[in-house]
Amino acid sequence: MCRNIKTLFNFEPPATELEIRDASLQFVRKLSGFSVPSKANEAAFEHAVEQVAIAARALVASLVTTAAPKNRDHEAEKARARSVVRFGQ
Repeated sequence: MCRNIKTLFNFEPPATELEIRDASLQFVRKLSGFSVPSKANEAAFEHAVEQVAIAARALVASLVTTAAPKNRDHEAEKARARSVVRFGQ
């Protein structure tokens, strides 16, 4: 799994359109092997990003949980702490 794709479900405030688009872009980049597609593949690449974003929006909107929403700042702090343990300062 691509490490740059962030969890989007169960956050307060909910995931933004930009976060969904960024995650979709990273997913398509990972699948295609292109960080920037050639002109010949640009339309297919952008279409794939949009289709993945549509699916991601539908998925996040349809999921349910009884867990309390996560706090973005708290989750970011936990990620920084894991990074320090893993890589040092």
